[in-house]
Amino acid sequence: MLRIPVISPAIPFSINQFDASIKKLYILPMTKPEVIAPAGNLASLRAAVDSGADAVYLGFSDSTNARNFEGLNFTPEELEDGIKYIRSKGRKFFVAINTFPQADAVPKWYKAVDLAMELSADAVIIANIGVLKYARDKYPQANLHLSTQASSSNYESINFYKKHFGIKRVVLPRVLTVEEIKHLRERTDVEIEVFALGGLCINIEGRCYLSSFVTGASTNTEGACSPSRFVRFISEPAGGMSITLNNMTLNRLGKNESSPYPTCCKGRYTKPDGSYAYVFEDPESLNVLQILPGLMDAGVAALKIEGRQRTKTYVAAMTGVLRDAVDSCFKDAAAYKVRPEWSSKTVATFEGTNETLGSYLVK
Repeated sequence: MLRIPVISPAIPFSINQFDASIKKLYILPMTKPEVIAPAGNLASLRAAVDSGADAVYLGFSDSTNARNFEGLNFTPEELEDGIKYIRSKGRKFFVAINTFPQADAVPKWYKAVDLAMELSADAVIIANIGVLKYARDKYPQANLHLSTQASSSNYESINFYKKHFGIKRVVLPRVLTVEEIKHLRERTDVEIEVFALGGLCINIEGRCYLSSFVTGASTNTEGACSPSRFVRFISEPAGGMSITLNNMTLNRLGKNESSPYPTCCKGRYTKPDGSYAYVFEDPESLNVLQILPGLMDAGVAALKIEGRQRTKTYVAAMTGVLRDAVDSCFKDAAAYKVRPEWSSKTVATFEGTNETLGSYLVK
């Protein structure tokens, strides 16, 4: 089983956690990455912009995006006010069309690309090769980003997508170390975007079938891991709550326990001895603030906050923290350190109470 290493926000990061070959990352010139924030609705979009995001990423209200939850995302009409607000502040917006059309459903994804271009999106984030080809052939000047759902994690793959589809940026899956990102960046001129804060997917994005196995509804085609129609929150007679997915119990919570994200990978299951525990991953969140100088010097062009399905409070807090951290690190990397007020916000807002560096230091 895969267990993600947990870090304590109270413990300052030590450069000794890098090997000697990486220490130079702290003294080489850096570029200032963009802060990319999620927007699942208009309130979150405004919160992201007001809190300092350089760009927001969003999706349409259908299965063409990988956060296809009821009550989230945008119709073209709903997005009009959001675009006006974004433009009034001089910011950008990216449209995620990052699921995989099946059989005769392809025109729906083509229509989403057309709509994104009609709305003058600053970039379209695409996962499927066929949709990429359509976007590039019909819109030669479009700014295309390769979605993390494409699971492109080596420079040969990334350069393939650039050669054939003209991608400008790739969003890396959360499986690479800082060393590997630096190595990759030295071998491609495609911009690199990485996840910085929020939920951590322990499987290579775009290739997880846990939810599909339990529900029969594919995450990659419906656009939702653990679609809400299969999720039930059931009050227990003795207090607490059970969480089920298609009648399979993911978790049983005590009276004072908070609910993790209702997915199979964050489930707490019964062990042979009758006890139960988190098998795949504890309810924790990715937080790269301690290694931000290393990521910046590795050449990342953008730092992404996970969470289109989360609240505007979360979006505002995480965007503000990352904005401050990037500005501080870029101003003086040698003096950079994680501020207590950043840690208090991440701990209070993240899923669970633990934070992790994921695979950025060690796999």
